Formats: sequence, C-alpha cells, structure tokens
Amino acid sequence: MKSKYVLFFPIVVLIVYAFTFKSQQKPVLGIAAGLGRDSLVYASGFRVLGESVRKMLAPSLTDQEFNTNLARIKSAKCKVLMCNLFFPGTLKIAGPDIDEKRVLAYADSVLNRAGQAGVKIIVLGSGGSRRIPEGYDLQKAETGFINLSKKLGAAARKYNVTIVLENLETTETNFITSLKSAASIVKKVNDPNFRLNADIFHMMREGESPSEITAAGKLLAFCEIAEKEKRTLPGVSGDDFKPYLIALKKANYSGFIFIEGNIGNAAVEIPQAFVYLTKQIDEVY
Repeated sequence: MKSKYVLFFPIVVLIVYAFTFKSQQKPVLGIAAGLGRDSLVYASGFRVLGESVRKMLAPSLTDQEFNTNLARIKSAKCKVLMCNLFFPGTLKIAGPDIDEKRVLAYADSVLNRAGQAGVKIIVLGSGGSRRIPEGYDLQKAETGFINLSKKLGAAARKYNVTIVLENLETTETNFITSLKSAASIVKKVNDPNFRLNADIFHMMREGESPSEITAAGKLLAFCEIAEKEKRTLPGVSGDDFKPYLIALKKANYSGFIFIEGNIGNAAVEIPQAFVYLTKQIDEVY
C-alpha cells in the first residue's frame, strides 16, 4: 500500500503543476476606468486598471498635484498598471513639424513620473499628435517616427517603463491605422521598451483580420478591446471576440487585455464586462 502512495503522489503533483501552468497562460484582464472607480473595478474582479497621462503624470501638473496623485495610486485597491493619452495633440511626434527636443523633454518627465508611480505601461495612441499633413511622404514620416521612437524607448528604459504603440483607426488619425503597420514600425524600432499594443476595437473598425495578431507574435506586449459599433464594454452589445482571442492564443500571448470603452451605467457594465470577457477567454484558453 505504501508503494502505491509513493507512486501516486508525484503523479498528483505533476497534474496540479500542469493545471497551474496552463492557467498562468491566460491573459489578465484590466480596464481603463480611472481611479475614481477603483472600488467598483476591484469588486467586479479586476486587479489592474488604467488611468491617463493627462490626469496622473503630465508635466503640466505641479509637484504637489503629482504627489497627491501618487498617494492615490499607492493606496488604490487595484494596481494602476498603465496610462494612456501619452502626448497632447499640440505636440507633434510625426510629420514635418516635430520639435524633437521638446518631445523628448516632455516624454522624459512623463516616464520619470510613471516610474515613481509604478506605472509599467504607457500607451502611445495620440492620434492628433501623430497625424501627418495630407500629401506628406509616408516613407519620410515613418523614418522620422522610427528614429524618434528609438529615443523614446531608450528614455522609457531609464525608468523601467514600456511604451506600447497602438494601432488606431482612420477616423482618429491618418498615420499607423492598422496593426500590421504598427507591427512593422515596432519591428524596425527594435527596442525592448517600445512594443506593440494590439487594439482589437480598432482592428474590427478597420476590418483587419485577426491573423495580423498572430503574425505580430513576440512584438505584442499589450492588448485593448471594446465592442465594435459604439465602443461599449464587452457584454453590452454581445460582440464575439473569440476569433481575436484565438489569434492571441496562437501568438502565445499571456499578457494583459485592457477594456477601453465608453462606460454608461458603470455599476452594471463594469462587472458584466469582467464576467463576459472572462467567459470568452476561458472558452479559448
């Protein structure tokens, strides 16, 4: 009898370990909901949330205002993992009107504060900031943006922060409006602190195939999601995200998926979104 237990125990350990390892491969859900909804977000099941650079980290904030934000971040139930809205529309990062010195000074201040706050991800969407003049040479815009992005990656590394380039849609900007084009730029930048954010909402709006997520592979470091028609939270309209989640799984992605959408009835929609998207992730992973 003793020998049977001896043989059985390692088998049980292996089964438990395999189950644990498998469960660790699922993406972790977060939501861009702001610190004002921290308690509701936590009660809904989320453990990470997103804020904005403008509200939390911007150089325009005084040291006193930033320190107040810092205290709020550190006392929150959820970890503030990411901030979006990196650059204001008046500060150009693509095209002929880049003031590189000003851009890098602004970025260094934001990234410094992000490092102090423990914010690990800064989302680079900034559609107005990266819009280029009509007729401007696209190759020239890409070359300039890649060179600037290499310097942004180096700045992010100083503060242990990662910048993730977001694919936007054509209603928001005219530069980098597909995941494929964003992935191409990230690959050319070739910096571990400048990675790719697959925004599934924008992919759906632009009719981009989920296969582009799989093609991006190891460039992926972040993912955002919302329902296609009105950018509502998952579960409001009942969108099926599984084709995109399957692509994430094929890409061996196990990072964060952040819900970023328009919130109506927060008390209903935030917990509903957690349950709804968790179910689809579980079905796929």
